[in-house]
Amino acid sequence: MSKSPITCHVLDSSTGKPAEGVFIRLQQLEVSKDGGPDIFHPLAKGETNADGRCLDLLPPAGSELALKEKTDLVAGQTYKMIFRTKEYFDRTNRRSFYPWVEITFVIENPQEHYHIPLLISPYSFTTYRGS
Repeated sequence: MSKSPITCHVLDSSTGKPAEGVFIRLQQLEVSKDGGPDIFHPLAKGETNADGRCLDLLPPAGSELALKEKTDLVAGQTYKMIFRTKEYFDRTNRRSFYPWVEITFVIENPQEHYHIPLLISPYSFTTYRGS
């Protein structure tokens, strides 16, 4: 079985463990052609598993479902992943400063796999382009 062309892995660096149950939303940017506001539109949603991973955010690239739902990635297109971290920290009885983390990125090659790791703690986060 093929996996989503965009995957992520969320680790809680304050505990050294995967962050299970983090809600994720993927959005796609629509750039205004008439000078109006640019708008991000919902494309997919998911949740991290017990290993802190979300591997099924989108249907596999080129699949019948991807074509039907129009979720194949587009070269030069801007996307944004939103990780709802506050709910995760609330469930673990910890305060946090950031209610969510937004990671905006541009797809250069739709045939490549895009993996987005996110390290979180109650008062910080970091990310990078994974493989």
